[in-house]
Amino acid sequence: MKVAVLGAGAIGAYVGAALYRAGADVHLIARGPHLAAMRQHGVRVLSPRGDFTARAHATDDPAEVGPVDFVFLGLKANSYAACGPLIEPLLHDTTAVIAAQNGIPWWYFHRHGGPHDGHRVESVDPDGAVSAVIAPSRAVGCVVYAATELAGPGVVRHLEGTRFSIGEPDRTVSVRCAAFGEAMVAGGLKCPVEPDLRNDIWLKLLGNISFNPISALARATMRQMCLHGGTRRVIEIMMTETLAVAEALGCRVGVSIERRLAGAERVGDHRTSTLQDLERGKPLELDVLLAAVVELAEITDVPVPTLRTVHAISDLLALRTAA
Repeated sequence: MKVAVLGAGAIGAYVGAALYRAGADVHLIARGPHLAAMRQHGVRVLSPRGDFTARAHATDDPAEVGPVDFVFLGLKANSYAACGPLIEPLLHDTTAVIAAQNGIPWWYFHRHGGPHDGHRVESVDPDGAVSAVIAPSRAVGCVVYAATELAGPGVVRHLEGTRFSIGEPDRTVSVRCAAFGEAMVAGGLKCPVEPDLRNDIWLKLLGNISFNPISALARATMRQMCLHGGTRRVIEIMMTETLAVAEALGCRVGVSIERRLAGAERVGDHRTSTLQDLERGKPLELDVLLAAVVELAEITDVPVPTLRTVHAISDLLALRTAA
């Protein structure tokens, strides 16, 4: 099995290291000091489950890698439309793209069935720009439940969780999903193939859609947002509205809002990825989280006044950050 990790940051390099340990032919695509460190020393993983080093091939040139069986996409979703020159050299006729992203994916309604089958979510696939680069037929969805961070160039600190749920847009348990899942498990990770990954997407989104923008607006940690009565109530309302949209589309999350909040509070003074991006002056990945759900609320006629309000304010913040 030949795998390219496009965007081998904290999550991508962690997955690449695990697959390398499983015996896959792994190629890590990155840049800067992180790439230089991986070239020289490999990927060093620091984990409560045991430290290890994976000396996978690392490069900044996908053409050097050539076509692969799987591309694990570790880029931010707002980079997908522009990644054509990077991903094209990695593709052959049957290459699958494992898209490890938060929020609503560009392939969401591909082979969905029902009245919205084939609908394009404009917020995440404007004018079909992402679909033109990554055909939905190549997509294998991936919901990440692991937490990692770069402790330094070439060094990934694994904080918690090893689950990477994957699934086909058409809800089949495909040969390609089974093969990738088996390789992930052989590398020490959990990788269940879900019959309907959309349920997992909404479960993960329940937290991301609320905690991420509020953390950026309030410059607050998970614990601080949960303990402050005002923000906790806003988050509860945002989650309630999100669940209503999910249910209108036939999805069931299966976790109560109170349980989701309790879990977030236990995380402690963790800064969400959106807050970290804001502090570093990076683009904020909010379209796939907030804008997409507001758009889905429109096509399902679900009222989401609080989501709309938070989206309007956080969208202005994102525009000012990008300026």
